[in-house]
Amino acid sequence: QVQLVESGGGLVQAGGSLRLSCAASGRTFGSGAMGWFRQAPGKEREFVAAIAGSGGSTSYADSVKGRFTISRDNDKNTVYLQMNILKPEDTAVYYCAASSSLLYLLTRRQVYWGQGTQVTVSS
Repeated sequence: QVQLVESGGGLVQAGGSLRLSCAASGRTFGSGAMGWFRQAPGKEREFVAAIAGSGGSTSYADSVKGRFTISRDNDKNTVYLQMNILKPEDTAVYYCAASSSLLYLLTRRQVYWGQGTQVTVSS
């Protein structure tokens, strides 16, 4: 069993920045993938960013490329999402996710989910 706890969400004006953190405990994925998805009201949950266990491979949704950066600290079992130049359309609940591989995470197979943290961007 894996527990994922997100933090760092909040209210920010358009153009601002936020940094999300996700701490993993329990069975850890030192060699697995971690990432972020988001869900806006009335919409399906969508992929945002992911990073492989080694940290060497990353993947981003087109809508956040160049603005968001994912990173991880394996010693702390923590993944981060630095979000810059935020837009009102980035408003959503952001969910941390973990799986045994980047492929599994991107295809949402055997994924552990956090409870989510709200990000609200005002115009």
